[in-house]
Amino acid sequence: MTHVRKSLILLATLSIAAVATSMRNGDAAADRAPSTATASHDHPFAAAELKHFGKPDEVREFPLGRVELVKIGGVPLGRAIFQPGWKWSTSVQPLAKTKSCEAPHFQYHVYGILMVKMDDGTEIECHPGDVSLLPSGHDAWVVGNEPAIVMDFQGMMDYAKAK
Repeated sequence: MTHVRKSLILLATLSIAAVATSMRNGDAAADRAPSTATASHDHPFAAAELKHFGKPDEVREFPLGRVELVKIGGVPLGRAIFQPGWKWSTSVQPLAKTKSCEAPHFQYHVYGILMVKMDDGTEIECHPGDVSLLPSGHDAWVVGNEPAIVMDFQGMMDYAKAK
């Protein structure tokens, strides 16, 4: 596992509660400007960085969902928000123009329930607190009347981009 991947996992572990809290209480921290500080000793990153999903670097919207992207440490991190009724095959497939989702995902499930069906027929139901690793070739949909929110550490670079 690379230093970047380990650092992002640590970052996610420490910040998921803050993300969930900001979703519940509004994004007051979004009013702060992103910041950068130069590293003072040998470290895999050149500078300390701080960003907030209230001011993402990029937002991609699609029917019943959106992906907010921040790039930190040179690596994209995505927060996906899927509303009740969202399904990849009806909301994103028309943009991707592929049979199933080809983006591999490494996700932390923050809120709601997401059902995933792999092309081989395997189904997994993801709940808050779950961590999933999904290879290419799947469909997914929101279960119930609550939105599903996931933090994705892989697979959002080209997600929901029109081809």
